[in-house]
Amino acid sequence: MLRIHVSGVDLSRVRMATRPDAMWETILSFHRLRDRRGSTVFGKWRTESRVRLNGEARLLSAVVPPRGYFPDFLTPSQEGAEPFGLDVGMEALRDTRADRLHAELALLAESRPSMPRARGGGRSPAALLDALSEGRTEPLGRLITALRSYHRAAVEPYWPHIQASVEADRAVRGRALLDGGADELLASLPSMIRWRAPVLEADYPVDRELRLDGRGLLLQPSFFCRGTPVVYRNPVLPPVLVYPVTHPAAPVYADGPGPWLGRLVGHTRSAILQAIGKGCTTSELARRTGVSLASASQHACVLREAGLVLTLRHGSSVLHTLTPLGASLLRGGAPLAMS
Repeated sequence: MLRIHVSGVDLSRVRMATRPDAMWETILSFHRLRDRRGSTVFGKWRTESRVRLNGEARLLSAVVPPRGYFPDFLTPSQEGAEPFGLDVGMEALRDTRADRLHAELALLAESRPSMPRARGGGRSPAALLDALSEGRTEPLGRLITALRSYHRAAVEPYWPHIQASVEADRAVRGRALLDGGADELLASLPSMIRWRAPVLEADYPVDRELRLDGRGLLLQPSFFCRGTPVVYRNPVLPPVLVYPVTHPAAPVYADGPGPWLGRLVGHTRSAILQAIGKGCTTSELARRTGVSLASASQHACVLREAGLVLTLRHGSSVLHTLTPLGASLLRGGAPLAMS
């Protein structure tokens, strides 16, 4: 069980991340790559990603075990900062102090069984850990190169889908915040997280107590987080709660909407797409476009199948938001830049 102690000051400083964090998504996706669960959502992604990998998994497995602790330095953070894009995150990783590398890798070594070593020292995962722990530049550069290569293969092709899922979650949390403030926001988090003021409890593989001490809390929705949320092991680091977004029961694809785009014909669906904007319920959609509730629901379903809209349940209603592809279509095809 994870228990996060939230004072009144902390409650006033709870905030939502504005976008997915490239470093968290990269590391957590590596967990999903080796996890057979969630095949409906992640099965096709695993198959596609494994084909594109070129030996990165063996190197990354040295610092990211299949379960349990992985070093905090792999997902950099700083007080008040926006979620990291890939380039900024990699630079922050490169700047990790030698003493921090040594301390966190020592924790990693304690939490996992001994690793095999290549003959003569070689380039085995264990040898990489030893070299990293000594604070040497070359092995850290190798790790960063492997992370970049892995990100290009397993995360970057799916970034629009990741962005859309996080934005849909933000729309749900934003509604809760507007309806009832920070209390309602915390109460709206996924079911494995429970707000019992003044403590935010969550299912967790080990018992942890985290005291915010007036620092507030950053809520970071994550596409590749699954099952339980994640926090930093080191309580001194800026408090971040990474939690899983709700996934529609559909697989993740790297390609576009394909043949469904041909179904998007006529003024009504164009009006529906524009009316969704930054998020609305089906009832609001019907009112904005002057169509019946049943018609609004049907058109939203077609747009969802085409990859232009995401739909998530919010209480007794559903909330529709545009995907980056849908927003791009409204802008005449101008793509969203990857953060």
